[in-house]
Amino acid sequence: MGIDPGLNHTGWGVIEACGNDLAHVANGTVRTQADAPLAARLMFIHEALVEIIRSFDPAEAAIEETFVNRDARATLKLGHARAAAMLAAARCKLEIAEYAPNRVKKAVVGAGHAQKRQVAAMVAMLLPKAKADSADAADALAVAICHAHYRTALAR
Repeated sequence: MGIDPGLNHTGWGVIEACGNDLAHVANGTVRTQADAPLAARLMFIHEALVEIIRSFDPAEAAIEETFVNRDARATLKLGHARAAAMLAAARCKLEIAEYAPNRVKKAVVGAGHAQKRQVAAMVAMLLPKAKADSADAADALAVAICHAHYRTALAR
């Protein structure tokens, strides 16, 4: 399972990986209400992901690391959303791998500074049955693909 955390939109994607063969299972986006209190939004993300994990029973989870930008407040909020997602996976006893955004892009597109549309295009090519409902869901599938590639390489 790949997770692209965000306070407004948290993308998630579940794939099956058998060697180099990848298959789409499911994906979606957890959307919070922007006017809700922060704690309520974090709880919503956490509970939604726990329900999704329990529904699809993935063996592992991977999450995108937080990138630090100029807006420290936005970075902190993203970190909160990331923590809620990580706690959901940990609560369901999943091992959690973490990948930098550039590593995810490089694993999927071949370039660490690829644009979102390039990532979405490669996800569509690698998982032709996937119909991501948002850029966040496509990014989550990219995180899952990245993890599938790296965990396979590490197992050799």
